[in-house]
Amino acid sequence: MAYLLKSRSKPVQQLLVPASSEEQQRRVNEVRELLGDLPTEMPNFLSDATIRRFLRARNWSTMKATKSLKEATSWRRQYKPEKIRWESIADSENEARRAYIPDYLDKKGRMVFVTLPTIKSKSSEKDHLKYLVYNLENLLIDCADAEEDNVVWISDFKGWSISSTPFSLTRQSLHIIQQYYPGLIAVGILTNAPKIFESFWKIMKHFLEPKMDEKVKFVYNDSSESQKILGDMFDLDELEHIFGGRNTADFDINVYAERMKRRDRIRGASTEDNGEATSSRCWTKTTRNSSSV
Repeated sequence: MAYLLKSRSKPVQQLLVPASSEEQQRRVNEVRELLGDLPTEMPNFLSDATIRRFLRARNWSTMKATKSLKEATSWRRQYKPEKIRWESIADSENEARRAYIPDYLDKKGRMVFVTLPTIKSKSSEKDHLKYLVYNLENLLIDCADAEEDNVVWISDFKGWSISSTPFSLTRQSLHIIQQYYPGLIAVGILTNAPKIFESFWKIMKHFLEPKMDEKVKFVYNDSSESQKILGDMFDLDELEHIFGGRNTADFDINVYAERMKRRDRIRGASTEDNGEATSSRCWTKTTRNSSSV
């Protein structure tokens, strides 16, 4: 599958990181002023950490970051992603097997987001997007104060067909991630993509921002080069076997559901009383360090 391992031709704008933390904070303050009364309306969302993340994603341009934040604020006002909780996810058992936040980190300490699009979804497109937003909101819990993009997204495409990732759904998903959650995804790893995926990818690349395009890596279980990439990024004893790792544990939906409900309480999305969160594992027959509650 060398055709997908070739370097991409899109030019990427050089990241203009301010030289000092004081300059970064000055730009955060400038954006806060440009936002007017919005930080008062949404204080939890429009924190310094969020503004800094949008600035980083927009090459530290205060005008571009302000524009993006206003668009994100308008979307959040209407969509209310902070109110989505586990109990409101349609067919949560099947959807959690298609997309989940595992209880391990990569070797750089970054959060991991797993998607398995070839597992047939029983949910509508609207519900699928809702579950994507739910996961992105949960990933933000552990990435709020990160100084760089802090999520590794890994997705397996073995057995993929066009019905696995419809064009419309993929376009909307990319729009949400890039416009409303910029500066979150550090790397996108697509494993075992078949030959027929090439045409689909050529079209989808037109909807990727240059910076996002550069973050995508294609790897294959039967490639020694790919296995080195994965071995450099992950503890292969923790990485699921479907990606070429050595972990053959079964996914425990009940344990996972309880973990996500606790995360809902932490981020204030649950209707239950807040309680002290404890660590748990959503996998059986394995011993791994939990990355989050």
